[in-house]
Order: sequence, then C-alpha cells, then structure tokens
Amino acid sequence: MNSFTPLHAAGAPDRIAFGRAELGVILSLYGRMVAAGEWRDYDISTLREAAIFSVFRRTAEHPLYRIEKRPKLRARQGQYAVIGMDGRILKRGHDLKTVLRVLERKLIRAVE
Repeated sequence: MNSFTPLHAAGAPDRIAFGRAELGVILSLYGRMVAAGEWRDYDISTLREAAIFSVFRRTAEHPLYRIEKRPKLRARQGQYAVIGMDGRILKRGHDLKTVLRVLERKLIRAVE
C-alpha cells in the first residue's frame, strides 16, 4: 500500500516559513501600499535559513524591499529585518510590527 512520508522524515531539509499571524501583519501593510499605488506584486520564498517576502513595483524588476525572517538571529539582533533594494538593512528587530513601521512611513505624505 501507499504510505505517506513527511518531507522532513525523508531527509529533505526543513524550511523556514511565516506563520499565519506574521502573514496577516505583512499582508495588511501590503494591501495599504497597493491601495496607495506604491506596490504591485509580491513573492514569498521559504528557504532553509530564512523566509523572505519580496515586494515589487513591477513584476519584472528587482524587489523594492525584502522582509526576512531568520530564526537563528532571534537571540541576537532579532529575527525580522527589512532590507532595501540596495541590500542595506533598513530595520531589524524582535517584533515584526515594529520592524515594518519603517515601511509605513512611506504612506505618510505631506499635504500641500
């Protein structure tokens, strides 16, 4: 008979992923930025070392921002980071909402 073997039991490495609550926070910001016309597309990558949510202005471009979760950095600098297009870390920390505030500032514009 057929027997199901989970990937981690078959020798495949485990992957890091965003949890439901984390995705809720990220997608809430994403929806506001799409409504403002700033962002158009996204990609989610689950890797051995990190989970990455990439944000694009257009699909064919490089990502404007990467929101990364690296659990190995939890005890040190914080497992969440926002990285700009040029590779600079814009914000790093232990709380996802606090880290994403660096992107929410882009929504605030001066009224003339």
